[in-house]
Amino acid sequence: MKPALIAVSFGTSYPETRRKTIEAVEEKLAEKYPELDVFRAFTSNKVIKKIKEQENVTILTVDQQMQKLIADGCKEIYVQPLHIIPGIEYSKALHQAMRYKDQLELVKVGKPLLSSIEDYQKVVAWLETLSENLKDDEALVLMGHGSQHSAFTVYACLDHMLLEKPIFICAVESYPEISLLIERLKKSRYKKIKLYPLMLVAGDHATNDMASAEEGSWKSQLEQAGFTVEAYLKGMGEVREIQQQFAEHAAAMMEGSTND
Repeated sequence: MKPALIAVSFGTSYPETRRKTIEAVEEKLAEKYPELDVFRAFTSNKVIKKIKEQENVTILTVDQQMQKLIADGCKEIYVQPLHIIPGIEYSKALHQAMRYKDQLELVKVGKPLLSSIEDYQKVVAWLETLSENLKDDEALVLMGHGSQHSAFTVYACLDHMLLEKPIFICAVESYPEISLLIERLKKSRYKKIKLYPLMLVAGDHATNDMASAEEGSWKSQLEQAGFTVEAYLKGMGEVREIQQQFAEHAAAMMEGSTND
């Protein structure tokens, strides 16, 4: 049996964005590493349960996927997280994978998207290309998931690196909050806001918390504050530069001698 590469993400119960993002990254990894068999795993049990109920499709956790591959005779397993930050979901994937190190000849786990200053610089460069055609009164606002994990600081760091740009980073579940950003924007020259998810997929948060007409959505809050808003449901997994960055992380994992 070939060595295995497990691409692990939080997951999404939205089939269309799953195909455009998670599947697209998996295809990129399979194309780059034909010597490996690529498998899928999700870290969200809630998403796994919903997909089973709605589509009758079974997605495995890292734990389950590791057990299955070992039972099938696999000796080498690489795990590449498709998470954005090294937070709770990444830690879960890492711990589940490393449980099996004594049952394998080799097991390695890669890093999530934003794990080093070079990673941040690459994402900043991508965001700058996204903002190239903005008019003077237009700005980008990106919705990160946020986290109760200490890695929530990733979002504030990225926002700080973009201080001189018409690009702002906020998080749904931690700092920086949209309410703080709205106060900043009120003092700026910006009148029109383009909203994007800073997430692998454009799933529940992007659809409901960011782009919907519901009262508490970011679009609604910004409109109530007097801004014109356009929302784009395009997950980062659709972006060629981001797919490439995950592939580079997988390469670094394979070339490295051990897990950090």
